[in-house]
Amino acid sequence: MGKRARGSYSVGIERRTRIVEAAAGRFSAEGYHATTMTSIAADAGISDSGLLHHFPTKKHLLLAVAQYRLDTSAEWWDTLPAEASGLATLDAMVDAARRLVGQPGLIELFVLVSAEAADPSSPAHTVFAQRYDGAVEALADRLRQGVHRDGLPASLDYPALARECIAVSDGLQLQWVLSDGAVDIVEGVRGHAARLTAALTGATEEESGSSVRVAEAATVPDRQ
Repeated sequence: MGKRARGSYSVGIERRTRIVEAAAGRFSAEGYHATTMTSIAADAGISDSGLLHHFPTKKHLLLAVAQYRLDTSAEWWDTLPAEASGLATLDAMVDAARRLVGQPGLIELFVLVSAEAADPSSPAHTVFAQRYDGAVEALADRLRQGVHRDGLPASLDYPALARECIAVSDGLQLQWVLSDGAVDIVEGVRGHAARLTAALTGATEEESGSSVRVAEAATVPDRQ
């Protein structure tokens, strides 16, 4: 009984993961609104009723895919060297932006779930609140490496700086959706990183912009 129950649980987890990955692929390629539950079920190799057993509505699946995106993004950041300097972290944010624009459907999804998360009664609210707390803390820790490695001031409010960086990235994603893709997310993040580097090091913005581009090309590999 116990072994069968554990086996059934494992199969259920595997099937749920397969559904979420299939949905992420569809949302990324076609967008949330254009994707049908039937197409996701077909990609996952299950029936429509099997899909609805795990995700009763498309909205449930939206939240699961949003969490999946947050998890994979966190995993990507974890692959960066822990000893990377604070300025190298700003370079990495540009690379992270390039990864985003490679999955335009997931940008739309992120904006949709962000709006949903504004409702305190929504399950997305807790998911996103925890995401922001964790992301700010992790990014602030990385930026603090600049105190020892880049000579940055120890007195800087690094959590506030981390929130600013995240706000720029997330805000550009919203503007990208509202402009039908006209807003250049990568250049927006690159420009912000260059201005921050200039302010923190005393270099000119042009010098900082060149530094960001060189560092991105030479030291931050494309991990798409």
